[in-house]
Amino acid sequence: MSTKKSIGRTVLDYIEIIVFALVLSWGLRSTVVEASVIPTPSMLPTIQLQDRVVVDKIAFKFSNINRGDIIVFRPPSEVDSSGTDWIKRVIGLPGETVEIKNGKVFINGSELSEPYEMEKPNYTYGPTIVPENSYFVLGDNRNQSLDSHYWGALPKDNIVGRALIRIWPLKSFGYLAK
Repeated sequence: MSTKKSIGRTVLDYIEIIVFALVLSWGLRSTVVEASVIPTPSMLPTIQLQDRVVVDKIAFKFSNINRGDIIVFRPPSEVDSSGTDWIKRVIGLPGETVEIKNGKVFINGSELSEPYEMEKPNYTYGPTIVPENSYFVLGDNRNQSLDSHYWGALPKDNIVGRALIRIWPLKSFGYLAK
């Protein structure tokens, strides 16, 4: 009888541990951090196709979104309603004037230095003022990226978090620089 009780108690202990781990994992993933796979080449050369990155979901609750931040967000529903998150770089901040011409990006009339850019944009855009509580985002692979030059400013409410660390492939492990 005592052996049956100890086996039953052991099974119950394992079930409790598994349930706790699942709840903890779900809680962390939904509120703190999440791993994300890069499905498109829009962020080349900074992030490669199929890289895995860790997304910090609480950073922007305690700090500002800055130019150069690489963010993960829900795209505007008129562009993609699949529920898949996208990743781009913040270029324009609320209230700034953004213009793209002659292969260069200008913020408030000044050319933006962009060492991360794969190639110069082969399109023109703007000038346009980024609305309050919105951001202008572009992929580093400018000519292969569906981004703000196509669908406009991104509402702040669509931002999921900051892409912080590349975790895969291991040879490229590390912080994602601005």
